[in-house]
Amino acid sequence: MTRASWHLRANALVGAWLVAAVAATLVHRNVPAAPWLMVHLLLLGAVSTAILVWSQHFADTLLRRPAPGGRRGHTARLAAHTLGAVLVVAGLLASVWALVVAGGVLVAAGAVAHVVVLARQGRGALPSRFGPMVRYYVAASALLPVGVTLGVLMARGDLSDEAHGRAYVAHVALNLLGWVGLTVLGTLVVLWPTVLHARIDERAEKAAPRALPVVLAGLAVVGAGSATGWRPLVGVGCLVVVAGCAVIARSMADQARTAVPRTYAAWTVGAAVLWLVGCTLAYGVVVATAPSWAAAVDDVKVLVAPFAVGFAAQVLVGSLSYLLSVVLGGGPSTARATAAELDRGALVRLVLVNGGLLVYVAPVPAAVRVGCSFVVLGALVTFLVLAVRAALVARRAAPPSPVSRPGAGATSAATEPRPTDGPSPRAAASGSARGATRTTVGSQHHRSGAAAVGVGVLALVVAVGVAVDPPAAGIGLVSAAGADGVAPTGRTTTVQVEARDMRFSPDRIEVPAGDRLVIELVNADDDVHDLTLATGATTGRVTPGQSATLDVGVVGRSVDAWCAVAGHRYMGMTLDVVAVGGPVTADGADGAHGEGSGVDPTGTAHAEHPGHGAPDGTATGPSAADDLDLMAAPDDGFVARDAAAPPSEAAGRTHRRTLTVREVEREVAPGVTQTLWTFDGAAPGPVLRGQVGDRFEITLVNDGSIGHSIDFHAGELVPDDTMRTIAPGTSLTFSFTATRSGIWMYHCSTMPMSLHIANGMFGAVVIDPPGLPPVDHEYVVVQSELYLGPQGGVADPARIATRVPDLVVLNGYAHQYRDRPLRVTAGDRVRFWVLDAGPNLSSAFHVVGAQFDSLYREGDWVLRDGGSTGTGGAQVLSLAPAEGGFVELTIPQPGTYPFVSHAMSDAEAGASGRLVVTAP
Repeated sequence: MTRASWHLRANALVGAWLVAAVAATLVHRNVPAAPWLMVHLLLLGAVSTAILVWSQHFADTLLRRPAPGGRRGHTARLAAHTLGAVLVVAGLLASVWALVVAGGVLVAAGAVAHVVVLARQGRGALPSRFGPMVRYYVAASALLPVGVTLGVLMARGDLSDEAHGRAYVAHVALNLLGWVGLTVLGTLVVLWPTVLHARIDERAEKAAPRALPVVLAGLAVVGAGSATGWRPLVGVGCLVVVAGCAVIARSMADQARTAVPRTYAAWTVGAAVLWLVGCTLAYGVVVATAPSWAAAVDDVKVLVAPFAVGFAAQVLVGSLSYLLSVVLGGGPSTARATAAELDRGALVRLVLVNGGLLVYVAPVPAAVRVGCSFVVLGALVTFLVLAVRAALVARRAAPPSPVSRPGAGATSAATEPRPTDGPSPRAAASGSARGATRTTVGSQHHRSGAAAVGVGVLALVVAVGVAVDPPAAGIGLVSAAGADGVAPTGRTTTVQVEARDMRFSPDRIEVPAGDRLVIELVNADDDVHDLTLATGATTGRVTPGQSATLDVGVVGRSVDAWCAVAGHRYMGMTLDVVAVGGPVTADGADGAHGEGSGVDPTGTAHAEHPGHGAPDGTATGPSAADDLDLMAAPDDGFVARDAAAPPSEAAGRTHRRTLTVREVEREVAPGVTQTLWTFDGAAPGPVLRGQVGDRFEITLVNDGSIGHSIDFHAGELVPDDTMRTIAPGTSLTFSFTATRSGIWMYHCSTMPMSLHIANGMFGAVVIDPPGLPPVDHEYVVVQSELYLGPQGGVADPARIATRVPDLVVLNGYAHQYRDRPLRVTAGDRVRFWVLDAGPNLSSAFHVVGAQFDSLYREGDWVLRDGGSTGTGGAQVLSLAPAEGGFVELTIPQPGTYPFVSHAMSDAEAGASGRLVVTAP
């Protein structure tokens, strides 16, 4: 196999990892441990593979000596790493720690072998100008096994929150700043001027060896901070790492001033270094200032995208954009053609990736963040398409009978070691033996146009995101409270209002009539809030810790204000703006609730403000209950929720699950739809199952428009930490160990909790009792209530307070198993797990025409196999809200057996189904 063909095959492996990372990103909502998977497919897969390929290549070139073991040894190391990475990914997804250990051992072994080969190669080489750069590769490879070990220990899932946080911080530093960062810094000393088509700066050559010990010292300080538990040391260590990076970055900047970057590779690699420096600084600050190690892990999540995409992905794509044209070879004309392919849309892609990433990390609405993430992904994926096109161009241009002879022009100075003192200035200036890869991004006019296109696309994405959710962007109708003939005084009254604990403080503002009122809203709560006046003026949604200013205008009358986020006004988030000296109304108030305020004395929104919805932020219109027909059947295309319980598995597993909050419109009865707040797009959310002693690692991702949280009854957890409300566009990861059996509820615990549960935010966790016998069929049935808002709207908080639901449903849809019955065979043993999710009513689960011989409720057997007499039976499983259990029965005769809540009004309101028993 020739050298060029080997590199093509090796880089195809990098491409395969990139394709896998892209695929995981596109389907991440349906993939367990999706955030972990996306990051590791990129870093452990694509980036690490590229490092193993190209660091050895550059070592061969710089040391002017082949590596011990040659191509076979290199292939073996690459194969060990690839297999190890696959096993790590498979082990994490399958929650099989033994696979993770085996994979980690292979990855670490590959890194150790890489260290040994590079060290032996360096000792046996003649002195060379750039030989010291290989020390970067040795140091980087030596750090990887330590980082991998920490990752394997975290994967076991039995570390305390503090131990996990300390291991996580060190893991990120050693792998990302050490393994990836050191390799990149060492390579750029030679690669950067080559990409620029410039001579290697003598100052850079001398400065680079001095930077290595500085970066290593910084990483040692970070490690010391993690080991000792003193977080400020991590901040100090990151500053030292940045100081070492700055040595390289400064020389890169000096070279860029004399040889202006003109290719996609140059611009992208330069941008990646800036992201590395910025993210390292932010990493140190975030960890050093975090209140705890567990909190540091959560806070660092915001840096995942900048680190993984801004730095790692960009430096990989940028480097390969240059190196692939060199590897493809084929002579000067072919190299120019392949380089031109890889440079297509250079500035547009550059702007989309970096501009999109900047917008993504800014405090923008969730819809804008989602749009930008797809723009960035698309711009990066373009590289894969262009790489394939470049390979096709090179293949078409290849001569029918290639001749390989010493000195022939097909091999570049960058791909074959030469008996010179490192890459010569001529080679660095030309980029290849034929000088064939000097392709630029075009004229100044062309570059300006390309940049404008990129900026325009981002502006469009932001505009669309804002249009999807205007309140989240702080956009609303802004109108004055109404001067009502009161002469403006020319004065401005400015009042600061704090939103905290579902209250405004102060909740009453007195302002002289005729004054201009400016309200500064500070959100000191853990949920999203806004301040909306009855006139329609609004701050828009304000995320926790942020503030917004509302210019009310000249106040001539009193006006009501409230938080328009669903349910918040109902919880008491109201504020009175009182115009002192304003016109007196019939009720004696200074214009309060007066004509034109938009609010009648009962607090109901008037129809003249149709664009603002009801006071709690829900859609206006008649209740969807008016459209209910409880005898109607769903459409032929309706598919009932699968009631089958997840299979029971052996104990001792770690279950990793990402639950994503989504706001979705769903049919809840024939012809009736509601906008539900859900976990993973369904209400109830997914059923989780495990054994006593199993560990659950949960990542909550809030893709909704308001704050949400999650409370797992199956674990004993500190509510202030794990159950806290998280803002839209953020995530929270925590873990717990199941210590007690039963069927446990999980739900959103953000206030008003009744609204969040009634609007779909609940699910079940089944923890098997020890020795649970197998059965023929096992179902999970979750009862809940629906308090209908308008068609397509959210639940009505006022109706929830009455405790009189419009529907009582099993697994989220009225009578769905009446019209799509469950089917078993006569003589089969059936187990029904039942959970009452509420939020208000009790459940009385009963199967008409059958009897239960076993009943398990709230953690213990109430009846088992007929009880002490052997003839005992049960007719109902009675559950209060949040209670759960199961019943078992065997039906000997074929027929149809309805199952219902024996609170018969609830059964008639939707809590019913049918069990069809057929003959064997």
